[in-house]
Amino acid sequence: MSEWQEIPLALLIATAALLLLQGSWLFHNARARGRGRQAWFWGLWGMTGFPTPVLVYWWFVILPDRRRTKGKN
Repeated sequence: MSEWQEIPLALLIATAALLLLQGSWLFHNARARGRGRQAWFWGLWGMTGFPTPVLVYWWFVILPDRRRTKGKN
């Protein structure tokens, strides 16, 4: 338990806030893109680590959506 005591409280709070913000953004963005059930997956995964969930979301959701909309114009 002494390892946790060495980490500054501000760093723990900032990390928790970052993960919560990332998970919330992934959830809301996935819902806005019409990925109803997948939104929960993205949101929950976004709260577990940084930055892998955002990078994977960008690669598998945002880029394909942009390619589809670019092809329609």
